[in-house]
Amino acid sequence: MNVGRSLGSRSVGPFPGNDPTYDREILNQDAFERVIALERRRTERSRKPFVLMLLDMGDHPSSQATGKSLSRLVGAISLCTRATDVAGWYKADRVIGVMFTEIAMEDRTTTVSAIISRVSDLLRDRLSSEQFNRVSVSFHVFPEDWELESPKPSDPVFYPDLSRQSERKRVPGALKRGIDIVGSVVALICAFPLFVMIAIAIKATSKGPVFFRQHRVGQHGHPFVFLKFRSMYVGNNPGIHKTYVQQMIAGKAARQPSDASRQGVFKLTQDPRITKVGSFLRRTSLDELPQFINVLKGEMSLVGPRPPVPYEVEAYDLWHRSRLLEAKPGITGLWQVSARSRVTFDEMVRLDLRYARSWTPWLDLQILLRTPGAVFLGEGAH
Repeated sequence: MNVGRSLGSRSVGPFPGNDPTYDREILNQDAFERVIALERRRTERSRKPFVLMLLDMGDHPSSQATGKSLSRLVGAISLCTRATDVAGWYKADRVIGVMFTEIAMEDRTTTVSAIISRVSDLLRDRLSSEQFNRVSVSFHVFPEDWELESPKPSDPVFYPDLSRQSERKRVPGALKRGIDIVGSVVALICAFPLFVMIAIAIKATSKGPVFFRQHRVGQHGHPFVFLKFRSMYVGNNPGIHKTYVQQMIAGKAARQPSDASRQGVFKLTQDPRITKVGSFLRRTSLDELPQFINVLKGEMSLVGPRPPVPYEVEAYDLWHRSRLLEAKPGITGLWQVSARSRVTFDEMVRLDLRYARSWTPWLDLQILLRTPGAVFLGEGAH
């Protein structure tokens, strides 16, 4: 939810020159960004919403006039916030943010409207008509309502830490993309004979197309068509998989028997939808080869979290969503080489987030070198 509103104009009375409320601490931009990230992660766990109010003074040719406006704005903020609310610079010397925590959000519209009314009344009393006209206020409520049809479901206001992380990784990220392009081209050329043999085997043993195409959710919610070699009969019912996945995300799924793991795995191992050829392709991960095309197109990376189907995302807890924001999906990843299908969904997400937050080109290289061994052992693959 994002409610933006310009405050309009109204003449005001005299401004009191000495006001002790001006002593309220306003965090600098770095500190305030850290607080936003921390509160976002706390809300992802607690489900207690917060409201972030941003007051933008706009550009002004007179730095002295701007300084006076900001000083009066700080005074108004002190009067309309609680001691437990946090104020800071969202953009240094231009945009002040106030975080209203522990908000009862049964009716979000009513809550935000009440804050707008109080803030606008105080600003009218504190600022001159000219200053008041320049102020624009926007309200942002977390957690957000995710719309999977939207290409970018996240309000970037809540993710200043990810924006900075993206800036820091711009050059290494370009290197990662270069490796993806070279690696996928080499893999597609080398695997071409396998493509031909697998295609013949699939067509000879079951009716239907060689490739399986499925809508998946990529980074920032961008949808794309995911490619695999078809390992199932055509016209099967996805309800079996949907039910099991939703139970697994909720922590209610039972481990399934597996020859490669004595403890069993969190994956359907006796799926009647899978063909005999498809079972072999899945055990050897050969069904994943067409995803090098997704990598070449930029929809996936060689290394990253596995891309979910939309009905998985619908069942996500709030904190699970971070795996879609912090890294591009990949063919292999930390989960695949260290715990493939042998750990709970929550543990898988933690591995994905650990990868995203500690990513380096060297980590990608380590995972790529470990992948053949994980595929050969086949633990967790079905």
